[in-house]
Amino acid sequence: MEEMVNIYIMGKKYSVPASLTIMTATEYAGYKYVRGCGCRNGFCGACATVYRIKGEFELRTGLACQTQVQEGMYIASLPFFPTKKAEYDMNETKPTEQVMMTLYPEIYSCIGCNACTKACPQKLNVMQYIAYAQRGEYEKCAEESFDCVACGICASRCPAGITHPQVGVLARRLTGKYLAPESKHLTTRVDEIEKGEHEHLIEAVMAKPIEELKELYNHRDIEK
Repeated sequence: MEEMVNIYIMGKKYSVPASLTIMTATEYAGYKYVRGCGCRNGFCGACATVYRIKGEFELRTGLACQTQVQEGMYIASLPFFPTKKAEYDMNETKPTEQVMMTLYPEIYSCIGCNACTKACPQKLNVMQYIAYAQRGEYEKCAEESFDCVACGICASRCPAGITHPQVGVLARRLTGKYLAPESKHLTTRVDEIEKGEHEHLIEAVMAKPIEELKELYNHRDIEK
């Protein structure tokens, strides 16, 4: 017999296999995901979840697709974590020292608690890339935040109200547009696409049966 654990979903008790993730346990209990599930088995950031273990006071966070259920787990899935997203025009926004102070001034209220880094399911050094943003080191911020999937868990744990993912996005945009060397092969490829030079390749792929497409996808060359 498989080991079972008792969990609570939106306050209601369920007995589920201990080997399941929060996501699969929720479905095992009879719930149907209509949003907040995304890729289901990777790092898209759509399934951010808050939970607490019975008898403990710490509020925990995690991605439902990768967090295994525990005995006495109280689960509350949220459709998203509300975060501040500043509005700006990239053609007018320059990588100056003042840009972060203007668009995301709350980053200068960081108290260095490191709660953002501890909460990150990607194990990113979130507090470090916020420090780079504070100093106007946008290339370093872009590099440190590159693997962020914007699940918002870091922002949900921040006492200063910082929107870490959006800060990272701005740093990466500034780096890509103004600081990084021009990617000439990308410029060339975009020009080729706009001229329609690859239309025949796209049409050939679209004409293939679904099973052949699956086979090509499953055996594609993956860059290491």
